[in-house]
Amino acid sequence: MQNVFEAILETGHDEDFVPVVTEDFRPTDAPAGSPAKLEVLAERIRRGLPLWHPEDRVDYSGLTGAVRPPHD
Repeated sequence: MQNVFEAILETGHDEDFVPVVTEDFRPTDAPAGSPAKLEVLAERIRRGLPLWHPEDRVDYSGLTGAVRPPHD
């Protein structure tokens, strides 16, 4: 079992992270905060890609069927 300091020495830490743009780095049309967008962001991190793509969706135009929290 490693402690956090041993893990940092072995694998580095976020200050050392340099994302690499590859052909896998594609924009997403998933809206901000959606489960789909969160999964895209998580997958980008797993692959060592930049978190934000300049062509990601930036608004909610054209979306229908918004889910609203229930009223008490």
